[in-house]
Amino acid sequence: MESLFKLNPLESLPKLAYQSFQQSKTYFSLNHKLASNQAKKLFAPGLQRNTQPLSPKILLKLQQRVNDIIETDWQDAEQGIYPHSLLFDNPWEDFFRNYPNIWLDMPNVWQRIEEKKYQDFSPNINTEGYPSYYLQNFHYQTDGYLGEDSAELYDLQVEILFNGLADAMRRRILAPLKAGLAQFQDISSQQKRVLDIACGTGRTLRGIRTTLPQVSLFGVDLSPAYLRKAKQLLSEIPGELPQLDQANGEELPYKDNYFQGVTSVFLFHELPGKVRQNVMTEAFRVVKPGGVFIICDSMQILETPEFAPMFHNFPNLFHEPYYRDYIQDDLVARLEQAGFENIKTENHFVSKYWIATKPPLD
Repeated sequence: MESLFKLNPLESLPKLAYQSFQQSKTYFSLNHKLASNQAKKLFAPGLQRNTQPLSPKILLKLQQRVNDIIETDWQDAEQGIYPHSLLFDNPWEDFFRNYPNIWLDMPNVWQRIEEKKYQDFSPNINTEGYPSYYLQNFHYQTDGYLGEDSAELYDLQVEILFNGLADAMRRRILAPLKAGLAQFQDISSQQKRVLDIACGTGRTLRGIRTTLPQVSLFGVDLSPAYLRKAKQLLSEIPGELPQLDQANGEELPYKDNYFQGVTSVFLFHELPGKVRQNVMTEAFRVVKPGGVFIICDSMQILETPEFAPMFHNFPNLFHEPYYRDYIQDDLVARLEQAGFENIKTENHFVSKYWIATKPPLD
C-alpha cells in the first residue's frame, strides 16, 4: 500500500516522527476496517449495507486532505499555537487495552443492525429524564452514550473511524479559540473561561488545557459515564481540573455572558435541526459580548458535493438518524439567527468548522 503522505528525508526529525506516528495510526485503522469487514462477511453475511464505492478520484482527494491536515497540524505546533507534545498525545496503550472489547462487542452490533434496534438499552441503564433524540444507539454502539463500555471504547472507535486523525481534527479549533480569547486583553488568563458543550470523554478539553494551561475550563455532557471517563482522562495531565457538569446543551447551567469562549466538537450532526438551533441560542446566551463560539463537525454536502458517495454511505453504515438533515443544514443562517456575527467557515479532512463571534457591546 502506498503511503498516504510522503516522508521527506530533508525534514526535521521531530516532523518525521510525527508523520510516522500519524501513519502508524492510519495503517492500524485501515487494517482494522479490512479485518472487521471480512469478519462481517464471514459471520454475518446478510448485513451488507447499501453503500456506494469510492472512485479513485475521491480517494485521491481524500489522500490530499490527509496530507493537508497533517501539515496544518504540524505548522500550528511550529507557530506555537500549542506545544509539539500535543501532537503525540494519544494513549495507544489504553487503546490497545480496550481494542479486544471492540471485537467482543461486534456480534451485539451485528445483531442490533439485523433486528433494526436503534433504541436498545441494557436493563441496568437508566434512560429516564433524557431527551428522546439522545436515546439512540449512535453507531449501533451498545447502550448508546449511556454505558460505561461505550465511554471506554469511544475514543478508539472514533480514531479508527477517522483513520487516526480524530485528534488532528479536534485541534483545528485551538487556533481560532486562542485568537478569540486574545481579544480580551483587559483580563488575565486565569479570569478567562471556556466551555466545551458535549465534552464527551474530555479529549477536546485535554487539548485546550495543554494549549491554554491557565484558563478556567468547563465541560457539559448528558452522559454520566462519559463524564466519569473525562475526569479520569483530564486528571492525567498537569493543571487545574476542568469543572464538569451533567447538563443538556439546550439548557446550560451558567449565567448569561459567563464565558469568553465556547466550543462544541462532533455534536451537531447528532441533533435534530430544532435542537441545533436551541444549542446555538444557549451558546450565544452564555458567551460574553466579543466572545467566540467554535463548532467542529462533519463536512457538508452543501460545499463538497464531490463526496456524495461518502455522505450516502455514512448513515447507512452507522446509525445516524439526523445526519442527512445535518449535511444540508445552513448552520451559518442558524448562527446568525441566534445572534452571532462575523461567521467564518473552514474545512479540514472530513470535518467542517464554524467560527462565530457575539457582537461586542457598543
